[in-house]
Amino acid sequence: MTHSPDPQVFHASASDMPTYDARSVTGAGTQARILLDGQTYYLRITKAGKLILTK
Repeated sequence: MTHSPDPQVFHASASDMPTYDARSVTGAGTQARILLDGQTYYLRITKAGKLILTK
């Protein structure tokens, strides 16, 4: 598994919820793996600019 540089994190002024730029998360491509509790999820940016998260 390759690691890209840390994605850009933006903090919303109304809350402390971190916000990530999807293009930073996917690097130069359109897909990224996201790990949660040992499970792998796939984030994909479609040609229409929509986000899809699948397991």
